[in-house]
Amino acid sequence: MTQTGEKKSWKVGTLTYTTGGLVGLFAWLLWGDFAWAIKERAVSPIVQLMLREFKSSDFINGLLLGTLPAALYMFLGPIVSLKSDRHRGKLGRRIPFLLFPTPIAALALIALAFTPFFGSWLHETLGENSPGLNQSRVICFGVLWGIFEIATVIANSVYNGLINDVVPQPLLGRFFGLFRAFSLAAGILFNFWLIKYAEAHYKWIFISIGVLYGAGFMLMCYKVKEGEYPPPDDKQEGLNFWSNAKEYIRECFSSPFYVWVFIACTVSAMAFMPFNLFSVFYAKSINMSMATYGKIVAMNFAISLCIAYLLGYLADRFHPLRVGMAVILFYGIMTLWAGHYATTVPAFIVAMSCHNVISGMWFTGTASLALRLFPQAKFAQYAAAMGILMSVATMATGPSVGKILDITGHNYRFTFILGSVLAFAGFIAVVILHKKFMRLGGPKGYVPPEI
Repeated sequence: MTQTGEKKSWKVGTLTYTTGGLVGLFAWLLWGDFAWAIKERAVSPIVQLMLREFKSSDFINGLLLGTLPAALYMFLGPIVSLKSDRHRGKLGRRIPFLLFPTPIAALALIALAFTPFFGSWLHETLGENSPGLNQSRVICFGVLWGIFEIATVIANSVYNGLINDVVPQPLLGRFFGLFRAFSLAAGILFNFWLIKYAEAHYKWIFISIGVLYGAGFMLMCYKVKEGEYPPPDDKQEGLNFWSNAKEYIRECFSSPFYVWVFIACTVSAMAFMPFNLFSVFYAKSINMSMATYGKIVAMNFAISLCIAYLLGYLADRFHPLRVGMAVILFYGIMTLWAGHYATTVPAFIVAMSCHNVISGMWFTGTASLALRLFPQAKFAQYAAAMGILMSVATMATGPSVGKILDITGHNYRFTFILGSVLAFAGFIAVVILHKKFMRLGGPKGYVPPEI
């Protein structure tokens, strides 16, 4: 940040912002985030309700909602991120990779609204060879869900890279606090007013979300401008696929420090996954209505909204690594209790509320962690490498939790017990990472290690 007279300016790369320019940047990025968040917040509970209506097993649900997106990211994430890091064009190196998949994701969302129709058509077309009406619907859902996830994975691979390229680093924590606040506002909007209609009217909700996301996110892409970048490192030019893959693995996984970043972030993030994947099923198993469920989630999001900016400030003040260390330990303690006592509606409300608020604290408080620890020139590349590890963990976690729930007669308390085990493991990994971080200079003197 520089200051001339009474005018402040902020620089990131070749971009320079006045206060007004920074406000405009934040406004468009946050508008895009709102459109993105509506999609993310609404789709997960609706598809859980759809799969329940189609009588899909928890194992299949885990495969579709956990393993499939992770597998797609594992293969597409590194390719897209590496291409994005090296791309140079009129729109920048990130925007093209956000513009292209957005209409595909929007159209896939709209198509998901007609899954029962497509499933009935497939069932009738196959005749005696049909696996059954519900199974046909699950198959059609899987195809459309796969298309939607492919488009989402491509955008996810470079979204944070765009933020890293255009937002000044001293403001990253506070930006992600606002980022989180807008995401929570979208969650409140959906859960308080709309989720109670999801079972009966999911078709219109899907169509509306598809239109809002497609139009809103593309508008952000046209309004946010990237700066100029130095020419990409050309040492990989002319190498074949396997040579590029070996170089990619060498760069991303040969540093013990970065490997510990991958491990700490992955294990900690996985702690929230068991409950998130099956929260609606859990609520239904104890006879909680979707109207009540939605109001509780909206209230939790309102609490998270109130503390989002504070968490961003704390991340800037003390470093996101330290914020994450405290939060993941707290989550491990809470889920240990919930796994034993969340068997009634009142206890479930307490446990779900704690889960929603604490997991929100983790994702808000550590949102800028990777951006602070990875080298900026190859941020998307390292972020994708971490995504590979997360994908492998997610691919294993989703169906594994689903299988355990099938075996235990759908005893959804195990989602909390498994979350507690992962949280304590994540805490240990974060402590080890913090020690290595301090040896590299800590909050004031850290410089990303070079390979």
